[in-house]
Amino acid sequence: MKKLYVMLTSLAVMAMTVPAFAHFQMIYTPEAALNKGGKIPLALVFTHPFEAGHTMDMGKPEQFFAVRSRGENTPKKIDLLDSLKPITWTSLTNSGNAWETTYSARGGDHIFCLIPDPYWEANESFYIKQNTKVIINVGGEPGAWMEPVGLPTEIVPMAKPYDRWTGNVFQGQVLFNGKPVSGAEIEIEFMNHKPLLDKKTFAKEAKATAPQDAFVLQTIFADENGVFTFGIPKAGWWGFAALDLDPDYTHKGKKCSRDAVIWIKAVDMK
Repeated sequence: MKKLYVMLTSLAVMAMTVPAFAHFQMIYTPEAALNKGGKIPLALVFTHPFEAGHTMDMGKPEQFFAVRSRGENTPKKIDLLDSLKPITWTSLTNSGNAWETTYSARGGDHIFCLIPDPYWEANESFYIKQNTKVIINVGGEPGAWMEPVGLPTEIVPMAKPYDRWTGNVFQGQVLFNGKPVSGAEIEIEFMNHKPLLDKKTFAKEAKATAPQDAFVLQTIFADENGVFTFGIPKAGWWGFAALDLDPDYTHKGKKCSRDAVIWIKAVDMK
């Protein structure tokens, strides 16, 4: 029994000394708040954004669509799955299969939604499925950014995700099948290396330096209503991932972490 205790204690210490590298599904486009409409690029990459680290191979997504809303008009769902083209995305450590497309954005809100093919994480022996959203706005016209789109796992913004000044807070509500998830665990990462869409890679230069590994991947918890709050310390894209919202969910007979991800962008006030 004593040997077992020592072994478990040693493993726990080892686990605490291993850097945290979080998987984040990205839907990337350069700007979240556009003055004029037009064609915008979109890249779907499954990677480790703070360090531009290991990029995982994405399978063909199950769904990829946009929900466009403008003023009082009924939101319109636009299927984008067939527009996706496979690409190879290169991180600072490897290359992986990813996807890209272009989209004609007009006035109002555009909520891009991805339901990916589950990814097999061999090191952990389970699948990961991160249902992901990013919301852009054109022309400052009002839209339905605050409305759920009906993803099985979803983060619904409670503050506009495209009008955040650096120093503002962002609030979101975590939902599973449309109901709040009390105490949901949320991981947060900063997109620390600019995605270079023309080269299908990340810029080598980092925007920030983490003084210690805990700063790479931050963790907070939602309250009893599934609501979380985060103060934004730096301009750029921030990703929020609510983890394992359906503990009983499986894929091909294996555990599958069914997560919800949202990306927001903050800008400096000048």
